[in-house]
Amino acid sequence: MGTEHDIGDYLTLVSITKTVSVLPKVLHPPKLLTLSNLDRQSPIHMYLVFFYNSNSVAHHKINNLSLDGADDLVFGSLKCGLEETLSVWYPAAGRLSCDHENKLNLWCNNKGAVLVEAETPVKMSELGDLSQCNEFFEKLVHKPVFDEDFSEMPLVVAQVTKFGCGGYSIGIGISHSLFDGPAAYEFMSAWASNSTITMKQHKVLEIPKLPVHDRGTLLMDKFDEAPKGISTELLPNRNDDGSAVVTRAAAVDHLYQLIMQAAASNDRMINFLKNGSNILNQIIDSNYVHKTFHLSGALIENLKKEVCGDEMSSFSCSSFEVAAAHLWKTKTKAFGVRKEAMVCLQFSVDVRNKVDPALPQGFSGNAFVLASVALTAAQVEEATHKAIIEKIREAKKSVTSSYVKAYMEAVGGPQTTLPPLDELTLVSDWTRMPFHKIGFLHESAAYASPLASLIPQVAYFMQNPSDCTGIDMRVGLLPQSVSTFSRLFHR
Repeated sequence: MGTEHDIGDYLTLVSITKTVSVLPKVLHPPKLLTLSNLDRQSPIHMYLVFFYNSNSVAHHKINNLSLDGADDLVFGSLKCGLEETLSVWYPAAGRLSCDHENKLNLWCNNKGAVLVEAETPVKMSELGDLSQCNEFFEKLVHKPVFDEDFSEMPLVVAQVTKFGCGGYSIGIGISHSLFDGPAAYEFMSAWASNSTITMKQHKVLEIPKLPVHDRGTLLMDKFDEAPKGISTELLPNRNDDGSAVVTRAAAVDHLYQLIMQAAASNDRMINFLKNGSNILNQIIDSNYVHKTFHLSGALIENLKKEVCGDEMSSFSCSSFEVAAAHLWKTKTKAFGVRKEAMVCLQFSVDVRNKVDPALPQGFSGNAFVLASVALTAAQVEEATHKAIIEKIREAKKSVTSSYVKAYMEAVGGPQTTLPPLDELTLVSDWTRMPFHKIGFLHESAAYASPLASLIPQVAYFMQNPSDCTGIDMRVGLLPQSVSTFSRLFHR
């Protein structure tokens, strides 16, 4: 997008033209929704920017309106669609609040979401590759000011920006305490389906999936209830003497070990442990850069063949498994981590069907925990992809109902932001959520890009709009490691 000077100039060229509160079309009686410890981990907003090129809107006279009228229609239709959606997904119109134990819960009080209209003379083509992080993207979302009062913080915010070329972006921020990835995907899909434009383009609408907002099984007191009619002595996971087997959450244990390892040789980490409130400044100082690497479908298939070798009939692996193994090996080597140092790969696991009883279809809360693999850097570099894949499978298999309970107990204390740890790789898998296919303005977006994560260790696995079997990896890297990582990644 030009020189650094040009980018700085462009950042000022987004003008806000309208800001409105959007209330549910049907108001619900106020009620308190008790959140789980998984919901309480991260109340910050997660942002996603959808890009729709001019062919999606400006070249189609919507409902026979002129293009001047189309601008108002785009904003108005999204507003009406959001009003309709909030009537069913009503917690999204609520506000977080702290109880007497300083734990977050959610007041479903119909206060509404915030929708912003903006415009810029910038042409979408000037942004270059939309899959790559761009400072300009930060101007395409609405970030409400947070003064430590959750009761005034909207849980859903969105900004519709018209570009100079006639294209649009829709930047959406959703509090992570409200939804996890699959639930956010369903919420935004429902919103798109309820928009006026989409409804008039499609005569036959699918019957929407009704969300289930109650956290149910994931509330800690539910875990402590034995199934009716079953003696506690007959429950699984007990020793021969009848005492309960203690299950630990490996992800939390490994994270603690990484922090202690860093503190032993890093004065900066010691300062963090003494004063965690400075974490945001420390993350900025860590100077990570965010790059998107495309792992093509062809390369994924080649890696699978390399992993399976002559065992194709007896051993197979998923695209996620081979991609995660490839990422971990590449990043560990590119970062030049000490051979004897512990390194850790953690990835999210959906527990909707792993808890007992299983969560209902349409569950809208957070239902992911982290599974974890820990080895030395030397072991990761020397291991084959197949060996690491087997470790990934072991970690995933360890996520049982008992693991989920142990994990939620471990994260139930006071929350703090994760310190910068070069030895940690976190994978958030979005490949089963094709966000770019959500048709707010057309059948699909040119791209759907998350903003740079405040936690640089997170790697997002995303679908690529032009390569349905490939994976786009958004990875946080140390500046000095980018060249080596790129060479090793593409082999």
